[in-house]
Amino acid sequence: MRSRILLLVAGVVASLLVIVPAASAADAPPEIPLSIDKSQFQPSEVKVKANAPFVLVITNKGAKAAEFESKDLRVEKVVPAGKTVNVRIRALKPGTYAFIDDFNHQATGRIVAE
Repeated sequence: MRSRILLLVAGVVASLLVIVPAASAADAPPEIPLSIDKSQFQPSEVKVKANAPFVLVITNKGAKAAEFESKDLRVEKVVPAGKTVNVRIRALKPGTYAFIDDFNHQATGRIVAE
C-alpha cells in the first residue's frame, strides 16, 4: 500500500514538473533584438505591443562600450564592446519613447508602443 502511495505522489510531482515550465515559458515576455553598430541602432525604431512587458536584447557590435539610455523609460544600461545584454522593459502605455547611446549621441532610436 505504501509503495502505491509513493508511486502516486511521484506521478503527481512528475506531472507538475512538466506543466510548470510550460506555463512559465508561455508567460515569458517577448524578446526584441536591437544592435549598436557604427554609432547607429539597428533597427532605429522598435514597435511593441502596448500594455505588455518585453525584453530588449541589445548587442554592441562596436569596439567601444555603449550605453542604452532612455529618460522616457527611466532606463540606463551599459553594453560592453562585443557583448549582449538584456533590458527588461515594463508594460508601456501607447506612445513613443526615445532612446540614445549616451556614450555616443549620434546613435538614437525610439520605441513605439501600439
